[in-house]
Amino acid sequence: MSQSRHDDRGPSHYFITPQGPVQTRTISVNIWDDSMTLTTAGGVFSGTRLDPGTAVLMREVTPPPSDGTFLDLGCGYGPIACALGRACPGSQIVAVDVNDLAIRLTTRNAKALGVGTRVHACRPEDVDPHLRFDEIWSNPPIRVGKAVLHEMLTMWLTRLSDDGVAHLVVGKNLGADSLTRWLCQQGFDAARIASAKGFRVIDVHA
Repeated sequence: MSQSRHDDRGPSHYFITPQGPVQTRTISVNIWDDSMTLTTAGGVFSGTRLDPGTAVLMREVTPPPSDGTFLDLGCGYGPIACALGRACPGSQIVAVDVNDLAIRLTTRNAKALGVGTRVHACRPEDVDPHLRFDEIWSNPPIRVGKAVLHEMLTMWLTRLSDDGVAHLVVGKNLGADSLTRWLCQQGFDAARIASAKGFRVIDVHA
């Protein structure tokens, strides 16, 4: 993968909206037996293909019920949000990112795939503070550092509904097991549910 969370340019690269002309490209991804064509660009996470971590997450976790309110945390160009929208026709999906280009691409892809009215892409501060989520899906940005990561996860996980669940994917060598222990120490019910290709899938209940 030419652009990943292991990129030598450091963790800030995907949290800064690129300046100047944007060169877009299209890629094909298959999630839950649904083939989608998505527009991506340089300057967003894994802009050349579906990254391995997200691929593991979407392979190991089945689609949620057809209705509900779901959060795609760190949406990038929107593969998770768009897959949720197409698999769950009664759902509403909030897709958040701090990269404005990622937000624009997610909005564009959702519209192109026919789920634009149910996928709302925005910056974190633009989400209704009273909104609660039935499910959270995320390949979180581990390399932002523990303090920022822990603050981000605590903020969003406390917004799960009473029976809600978060599905996270984290690289084993990036601290997946220690993150699971930390989540449990914070009072969350967190457990590894799958492992594949060097990644752990962690389910977190409020």
